[in-house]
Amino acid sequence: MAATATKATPRKRAVKTSATKAAAPDKAKSNGPLEFTKDEELRAHRDMLLIRRFEEKAGQLYGMGLIGGFCHLYIGQEAVVTGMQMALEQGDQVITGYRDHGHMLACEMDPKGVMAELTGRRGGYSKGKGGSMHMFSVEKQFYGGHGIVGAQVSLGTGLAFANKYRKNGKVSLAYFGDGASNQGQVYESFNMAKLWKLPVVYVIENNKYGMGTSVERASSTTNLSQRGASFDIPGEQVDGMDVRAVKAAADRAVAHARGGDGPYILEMVTYRYRGHSMSDPAKYRSKEEVQKMRETHDPIEMVRKRLLDGKIATEDDLKAADKEVRDIVNAAAEFATNDPEPDPSELWTDILR
Repeated sequence: MAATATKATPRKRAVKTSATKAAAPDKAKSNGPLEFTKDEELRAHRDMLLIRRFEEKAGQLYGMGLIGGFCHLYIGQEAVVTGMQMALEQGDQVITGYRDHGHMLACEMDPKGVMAELTGRRGGYSKGKGGSMHMFSVEKQFYGGHGIVGAQVSLGTGLAFANKYRKNGKVSLAYFGDGASNQGQVYESFNMAKLWKLPVVYVIENNKYGMGTSVERASSTTNLSQRGASFDIPGEQVDGMDVRAVKAAADRAVAHARGGDGPYILEMVTYRYRGHSMSDPAKYRSKEEVQKMRETHDPIEMVRKRLLDGKIATEDDLKAADKEVRDIVNAAAEFATNDPEPDPSELWTDILR
């Protein structure tokens, strides 16, 4: 299946600037963001826009009854996976939880295959049998989408163990949310990763609400970047709404892990605009809170403003980019609604006995 999403460009240089202070969150630390080149600004804008438009379309298809089961949208958090991916090299691995469509697209998985899996069609990445939370691509080094809270952390640590065993110089990224940061298996993984100096970066996507409960009500300590302190794992809070801050922090963390110094924790303080899943009305927060975030800290709008203010792109250029992305997403939706459903015989394939 030919990939139609973004083209990855390896980024190898280490960046020494600190992460920027989060405009949205209260406690993220920084001394200023990394300055992007023109190409990096354009790439970040396009990559985040693809995720945004894809997720909007997925929400529409869910509302039409074409996507069933669970569906967790990534709208608002696009800067996290986009900036992190810009710091990786070919062969580095990614594993995440159930809010995973954006990670798949950032890993260059084909939007048609991702959308087809959401609608349960043969052309999906799991042949239509996995759905939203269960897609994989060994080719793209994407090891899932996992529905069990925190389960991916131990698996991502295992990927890092394999990398060290093979001495291949690769790094594993294990994404999880603020809710999963309280899981016991997370701390078991931290201990093993530090003990064996495994090349893994733990990315905590703190979108402020685990399910319907704010992090302040669910966690006794809310500086999640320090959750590895008892294991002597360095960590930092990052403005997860600013793709430049994410990229700068990712460069540091990945260089640390790849250089043989062991695990690193990045707490990306971000925000989801939609509910926890499509079935969540999100009544635990005000509409004004969400609207303020959209108006003042939207990750795509911040890049868009820099492109226009810096005369890197014109309004017409950005409209053309949006049209290109919408065409890709519409083609994916067309494929996903017309591709045949799996043959009944597929019930008995890919099963270990």
